[in-house]
Order: sequence, then structure tokens, then C-alpha cells
Amino acid sequence: MIKRTLEPVLKELALQYPVVTITGPRQSGKTTLCRKVFPHLHYVNLEAPDVRLFAVDDPRGFLASYGDGVILDEIQRAPGLLSYIQTIVDEQHRPGRFILTGSQQFEVMNTVGQSLAGRTALLKLLPFSLEEMGCVHLEGSVDRMLLSGFYPRIHDQGLNPTRAMGDYFETYVERDLRQLGAIKDLSQFERFVRLCAGRTGQLLNLQSLGNDVGVSHSTARSWLTLLEASYIVFLLQPWHANVSKRLIKSPKLYFYDVGLVSYLLGLEKESQVSRDPLRGNLFENLVVIEALKYRYNQGKRNNLYFYRDSNGNEVDLIADNGRNLSAIEIKAGSTVNSDYFKGLRSFKGVVTGSWEVASGVVYGGNEIQRRTDTLVHPIIDCIQLFSEVGV
Repeated sequence: MIKRTLEPVLKELALQYPVVTITGPRQSGKTTLCRKVFPHLHYVNLEAPDVRLFAVDDPRGFLASYGDGVILDEIQRAPGLLSYIQTIVDEQHRPGRFILTGSQQFEVMNTVGQSLAGRTALLKLLPFSLEEMGCVHLEGSVDRMLLSGFYPRIHDQGLNPTRAMGDYFETYVERDLRQLGAIKDLSQFERFVRLCAGRTGQLLNLQSLGNDVGVSHSTARSWLTLLEASYIVFLLQPWHANVSKRLIKSPKLYFYDVGLVSYLLGLEKESQVSRDPLRGNLFENLVVIEALKYRYNQGKRNNLYFYRDSNGNEVDLIADNGRNLSAIEIKAGSTVNSDYFKGLRSFKGVVTGSWEVASGVVYGGNEIQRRTDTLVHPIIDCIQLFSEVGV
């Protein structure tokens, strides 16, 4: 079993808070992690209809059955329990009593925020990171990583990534999305998701997406919100410091797992990935989400942005820590060239003054280079780069 980087953070917070809530995509390993860290706690899956009926019909009796503590999996299936959990922890503040998981981030976070504000620690667990998988599990090319993605089951069980992603999309994604909102035409919605995959790494244009699918702008926005809620797509927001009146305001569209993008694009072999015109976008998707995992696995919040102005000056990734900024360019090419540094130089020129900027490049080659003012790392060592530039 691959050890999750979030494990020590989870243990520490369970010693401080009566409730710890973990959200993340389905099959990202939340249940496995919780059962490993808290083997002494009862485990209850609220997806089971009979269990859920007990929890909904008699919440007091249900919770009384687990007075010593419990892991409640998929808490969004019985949100009414949270008010009763609040009463229990207010009467007896005992750390680590309730461990909650959920795979629908907006619904879970809103409900938890209302009922358990100040009583729960909040964590997010995404699929495996490069750091967690390590060299033993990363044998092969970058194209293999782009094709297979990072969902634990694929790597733990040696599954065919194309088949596994197809099953994942049909069973988990479509089921969850039907629970969250009414989708009348499932084939039309699937076309929408595939078109989103074709726009990964690009500025979001809902009007264009809606037109291409044949739905209204409002429907496109609603569907995108459902994909966000189910941890399928991630919107990287533009850096918004007041340094220019001509900054791009639209977010960029990414997926939480690059393997799902490859599946939606119809890629089935590494050779297809290497020739695909969107390979650079897939590589960028991988690195952006690795940076997000790096933050989440330390128990930190998302602080990631991108920079682009109307003149086309751009930096792929900005980590904002107050007046300390980390600027990172992402290039899929295997050979470093001078173009890799243009955006970084332009950005440093814009933010001169009270900002401190550390810069880096993640690329598709194999060598680490330490330039005068910029670190250059291959994708396999991107975690080291994130650490050194202060992501």
C-alpha cells in the first residue's frame, strides 16, 4: 500500500479537533486512508441504503450506536447528521471522535461550514501525487503518466487505464452528477465533458462551450458547476493583484486527473499521446494539479493562480503567499531553450517593488539546472522545485 503524504497531517488534526472532514474525488483513497489511520474507529458507509435510512430516520439512535467514535463515509448522503454531531461535540469536546468523508465538495463544504464551523478541520485528498508514487511506480515515460493518470486503483491493481477511466466516468461521475442536478440529455452532457477535455489548459469560454454543444450559456455554467462539485474539473483563477488594467479575467480549465482527460480525448496508447496536438496541455494539466496536491497534502489551502495580460505575456502558475510569489513556467519540451524564460522575465518586470518573486521551470527533460535567477527541474522532480521556490 502506498503511503499517503496527508497521513501525518490527518493524525495531528485528529488530536486537536473533535471532527475532521476530508473531501476529494471518488476513488482518490479517502476511505483507505481513514481506515488505516483510525483502525480503532467504527466504519460506516452512508452509500448503503439501509444504513442511510437508519441515519436519516433516527439520527440520535444512529450516532448513539457509535459512542466511541466513527468514520462516516460519504457524509453528503445524510447531511442531517451534522446538526446532531454538532450537539454531541459541543457537549463533550473529545478530539478525533468523528471522521467524515465526502466526494461532493460544494455540498459537503457548505453543510459542514454551517453546522460544524470551528469544530472541524478541513482536508482535501486528491489521487496519488508523483511524490507518493515514487520512482518504483513511475517506470516509463511522461506519456505513460499522461495516459494512466493517478487514481489509486489503476496503480494498485495494475488496471488498463483506458478501461478503468471509462468505468469511472460511467459509474461514479454520471451517477454523482445525476444526484447533484437534473441532466435531461446524458449524451449531450457527455459531449460537453469531452469538449471541456479538449479545452484543458485554455481560458474558459462558456459561451463557446455552450454553442458547440447546443445548450445555453446558463446550462453550460450549471454543468460546469456540477463538474467542479464532483472534483472533475478545476478552474485556475487569474492572478488579480492590481498591477495592470489589462489583465485577463477568465479562469483556465483543468481536470483533477490528467488520465481522465486522456480518456475523454480518446487516447488509448502512449504513442497516441506523444503525437497528440494537446500533449503540451496535458503536461501543463499534470503539473498544475501536482502543485495543488503539494498544497493539499500539507493541509494547506489553494493559493494557485496564473498570469496573463492582454499583450499575451503569461506565466503558467503563480503561488501567492502574501508578498512572496512563486512564478513557474510549464513546458512539455525535453530541451531547455531561451523561450522558457520570457514569461518569467516579463512578470518580474511587472511586479517590481514590494513583491519577492522566486521563479522556476518544470519541463519534460531529465536534467536539473540552476540558472542565475531561475530553477529548472524535470517533471519527476517538480515537488523539489515547489519546495525550493515556496509554493
